[in-house]
Amino acid sequence: MNDSKHRLGVSEVNLVVRHLRLENITETNKDLILTEIDAIYGVDNVLFDDNSEVLNIAYDASRCNLESIEKIIRHHGADVAHDLWTHFKEGYYKFVDQNVKDNTVHEPLSCHKIPPGKK
Repeated sequence: MNDSKHRLGVSEVNLVVRHLRLENITETNKDLILTEIDAIYGVDNVLFDDNSEVLNIAYDASRCNLESIEKIIRHHGADVAHDLWTHFKEGYYKFVDQNVKDNTVHEPLSCHKIPPGKK
């Protein structure tokens, strides 16, 4: 597989795309948030739509997670919107991120392995 179209540290197998509506966004903190998120290892792309106030992020879920991104957002005085739909998506995104991370370290079971203690 050729990952040349993605940034260093981003595997297409673990790539997820997230869309979160934000609150309390100003021009100053928007630039700081985008710059800091874009510098995270594993982030492939980050954009902010001014009209809908939605942050669009593509990242490798095995290398970074939504919680670290939200921490950066809150550090600069903004927050994830507090509406029901955004909270539902946020919970689902965190569940999927954890699932991707768990699957990267999972060793699959094989019935062709020799049982322990047998030679």
